[in-house]
Amino acid sequence: MEGPMRADAKVCSEGGTESSPRGPGCSLRHFACEQNLLSRPDGSASFLQGDTSVLAGVYGPAEVKVSKEIFNKATLEVILRPKIGLPGVAEKSRERLIRNTCEAVVLGALHPRTSITVVLQVVSDAGSLLACCLNAACMALVDAGVPMRALFCGVTCALDSDGTLVLDPTVKQEKEARAVLTFALDSVERKLLMSTTKGLYSDAELQQCLAAAQAASQHVFRFYRESLQRRYSKS
Repeated sequence: MEGPMRADAKVCSEGGTESSPRGPGCSLRHFACEQNLLSRPDGSASFLQGDTSVLAGVYGPAEVKVSKEIFNKATLEVILRPKIGLPGVAEKSRERLIRNTCEAVVLGALHPRTSITVVLQVVSDAGSLLACCLNAACMALVDAGVPMRALFCGVTCALDSDGTLVLDPTVKQEKEARAVLTFALDSVERKLLMSTTKGLYSDAELQQCLAAAQAASQHVFRFYRESLQRRYSKS
């Protein structure tokens, strides 16, 4: 899906993700993840991207209400709770996007007539919140042992007025950008699972952002592997 890029577009190269300091607007921020934090859910994870932090809990496969029962697969629900106040339109929109992504990878046919519920609590929002929510949901699903055909991750890109591409933007960079694009990608073939965009951009810039997100996803999946290796090597 990598189309021709604009000749005058400026693309920042990928920097380190796990422990490297953030470069001049062009690398992913520092990642941190901790699993099995909560005792009540079947799986849980806390995911940190820079100063953006999300706590996720997964319940299920469990009994489902008859009104929500699906005879040939599990019913997947996503609940996103903001840091302060009640969920609004923005949270409901993100819930739908996260649910669509999870449904694309979770093998729900293995658990028909059950429910799998993903609850996400925003701890702090310093930019790229949807991407952080996707990453927290994935690690919580892994911790719960929910069968999936692949892992997934979220990557957010921002385009400045002069066409400069910024990966994993902060709140300030998102407000100043003319376009913000978030992609969900799988770990097997880096296929696009979900995308959501805001602002103005050309077809070439869309392909450019997707290519940058696919390259950045390699760093996210490598962080997943290292995080899981550290956890299970202790036990």
